[in-house]
Amino acid sequence: MANQSAYCSPADSELEKGDVPKREEVEEEREDEEGGMARPRDTEAQRPDLYLRAHSSALSARSAHSHRSYTDGYVHFGPNEDEKKGTGEEVGVEEAYLVKFDGDTDPDSPRNRTTARKWFIVIILAGSAMCVTCASALYTSTYLQLERDFHISREVATLGLTTFVCGLGLGPMFLSPLSEFYGRRIIYLVAFGMYLIWLIPCAVAQNAATMLVVRFFDGLAGSAFLSVAGGTVGDMFPREKLSGPMMIYTASPFVGPQLGPVIGGFINQFADWRWSFWVLIIWAAVQWTLIFFFVPETYAPVLLRRRAIRLRKETGDDRWKAPIEKMNKSVAKTVLWSCIRPFQLLILDPMVLNLCLLCAILLGILYLFFGAFPLVFENNHGFNEWQTGLSFLGIFVGTVIGVSCDPPWKRNYVRLVRNNGGISEPEFRLPPTIL
Repeated sequence: MANQSAYCSPADSELEKGDVPKREEVEEEREDEEGGMARPRDTEAQRPDLYLRAHSSALSARSAHSHRSYTDGYVHFGPNEDEKKGTGEEVGVEEAYLVKFDGDTDPDSPRNRTTARKWFIVIILAGSAMCVTCASALYTSTYLQLERDFHISREVATLGLTTFVCGLGLGPMFLSPLSEFYGRRIIYLVAFGMYLIWLIPCAVAQNAATMLVVRFFDGLAGSAFLSVAGGTVGDMFPREKLSGPMMIYTASPFVGPQLGPVIGGFINQFADWRWSFWVLIIWAAVQWTLIFFFVPETYAPVLLRRRAIRLRKETGDDRWKAPIEKMNKSVAKTVLWSCIRPFQLLILDPMVLNLCLLCAILLGILYLFFGAFPLVFENNHGFNEWQTGLSFLGIFVGTVIGVSCDPPWKRNYVRLVRNNGGISEPEFRLPPTIL
């Protein structure tokens, strides 16, 4: 609990050491004074609100043991902000120097950008997410040539798909909390840049071991667009307009694995397997360039911190603060809790467990098709590689139809909320999943 001491005042530290009188001693001295037997009370004169601060320290200690999230992606609160007490004058001065957006006319607010630009950013992010997930499935089209060149079995070749998906699953545990401290744009540039770099060893690999290892790190770097990018969409659109852009972004990671075999089938039918990765490198380079020039920072707390820094520099007044600068959150501790919390939810929350099992089954079936389709269509029906790849277009069509059904289900959700007195329940979103 290294950060716990940062939350305590000097008086609290003395209390923990036992150097400060306990509550009972303070009450005894008060009784003596009332009876005309007043004793020197220098200690209490210096700390008249001793017991209140001791009580606050106990609350702080408890809150340090129970980690909470103090951000909803747009508004931030310090870990003990709800416990802080002060005079009206102190609060007024602090509020006056708190950096905020200036409503709907503030050009720095991500929600005040033009609709066309916001949709352009959504399309770039969706294309990047599609590129990452396409790399996972396009690899399955290289199996035959990998087995021949590396002298490996189909089981070993399939491990390249496994390591990539493992990277996709582990990356969000630390990339998501890092975006809370440093912003989303820097995560995109660094993570997608590393994704692009790790594709190069895949294209020039001379043995199976190299391929399996670099595929893991490639998936790890590319996972940023499966976890952080959704936050960017939420930064730019208000809740009532979020459904459309979120539908496009959410569909892109599912479309990628369906396009991968289609693209890979043509490449591996008429060219060397290494061109599968050179095509991905070209695609990733184009996406990274678009991100660099057209995707700005959208995370409101980081934008406000930049404004606070600029105000302090321009005015010379260090009282200007952004909400994120008043939090006592450690990067290491936040990342650690981000790694622990998913497993706690899986074990302790039945709803989370069941939804995760549902997603695991759906994705498991999808990735099983990558091995099953070649066996069925090539062995039983005489398809070649590009024809087998085209067979995945049926899944693509089904995905498009499913995504197109979102507006009617959205209206049904609004109806259920309205009939429930304006109160939303988690079960109101289950009908499309059940169907």
